[in-house]
Amino acid sequence: MLRSLFVDFNSYFASVEQQLDPALRGRPVGVVPVMADSSCCIAASYEAKAFGIKTGTRVSDAKRWCPDIVLILADHAKYVQVHQQAVAVVDRIVPVRQVVSIDEMECELTGRWRERGRAVQLAQQLKATLLAEVGECMRTSVGIAPNRLLAKLASDMHKPDGLTVIEQQEIPERLYPLPISAINGIGPRMVRRLAACGITDMQQLYAAPRDVLVTAWGGVAGSDMYDKLRGQWYGPRQTQTRSLGHSHVLPPDLRHPEGALAVLNRLVQKAAMRLRKQGFYARSMSVHVRCAHRYNREADGERWVQVGETQDTAFLLNALQQLWNNGLHTLQRPVSVGVQLHGLVPAAQHTPDLFEAVPTAAHTGSPTRQRARLLAAVDALNRTHGKNTVMFASAHAGRDHAPMRIAFNRIPDLASEA
Repeated sequence: MLRSLFVDFNSYFASVEQQLDPALRGRPVGVVPVMADSSCCIAASYEAKAFGIKTGTRVSDAKRWCPDIVLILADHAKYVQVHQQAVAVVDRIVPVRQVVSIDEMECELTGRWRERGRAVQLAQQLKATLLAEVGECMRTSVGIAPNRLLAKLASDMHKPDGLTVIEQQEIPERLYPLPISAINGIGPRMVRRLAACGITDMQQLYAAPRDVLVTAWGGVAGSDMYDKLRGQWYGPRQTQTRSLGHSHVLPPDLRHPEGALAVLNRLVQKAAMRLRKQGFYARSMSVHVRCAHRYNREADGERWVQVGETQDTAFLLNALQQLWNNGLHTLQRPVSVGVQLHGLVPAAQHTPDLFEAVPTAAHTGSPTRQRARLLAAVDALNRTHGKNTVMFASAHAGRDHAPMRIAFNRIPDLASEA
């Protein structure tokens, strides 16, 4: 039974750029996080892919392989806006069950739409409507199958602009030509673990007993994979947010300790604002600095600190300064930095400080509550009037850097992360 319709936008970032700028259409386009030859492309148009350029290709290599390539600095806010428009269009035609990433979403087929002919008709209508309403460059590959994993595999079979159906009776033969790495979550490490179990291709993966897959995956995920490969329907797994953070590749003019610290200050302020927006407190914070070297990982730096339970920007900035002074300031030639907040506690489960000052007649709230109101006002000003309207001065040099970034499986919030 066909139940899942998977929509995958082809070369999404590059397609958005070509859609919004007609002069880029038909030309090789590479989207980059920073204009530096040492950086990497985060997306490539199909015209650029014809030269072997893909996500992860170094900019210097892309220029050498395709001298006419047009490099565009990524504008993640723009990509989120087009994404939101696309989701609204899709959901109007067929219910969106889960937004998987910035360029992927899964829809559930119900009733008569589970019949192959009607499902294909629906997919064709969906593809045509996206081209008409979102833009002629916004091509999609659609996969239709009994569950999301199989529908995702189907969507990858024909790109760009494909439409592929895998029916229950076609399993497992339709899967056999695919490498096991075609399945999301099977990366190089998992490939090695499967090989240790005697599994190196899709036919062996499908034939493996359930207990072998449990061993390979180290738990229930292996049992789930056994069922998914056989077309069993499954819903989105509920996950608990355990951490949040931001990272940024430094532009050439900030690849020195002072520039790295300024951008880290900006990242901490963004992360703290997200904490408050999402209703969490953090128990610890880690800071990472990667330096310009090829093989010496010891030249990088990472530090951790416990912060109790906080969402206070000033407190986290003070913790950052302590971590920075604990050896990070001596690192040479930093090229990227990152901040991660760990051990997130929902606000409803937050335990206030037992030694917090008690309100008096002269003071209507404790210092902590007063600070919380101040930070809420700062957040409101930044949401209303734009990022950096009010900020801590330590981030001044990095105020125009560390813009919104789109993670693989998380769509940024335009209000709090611009």
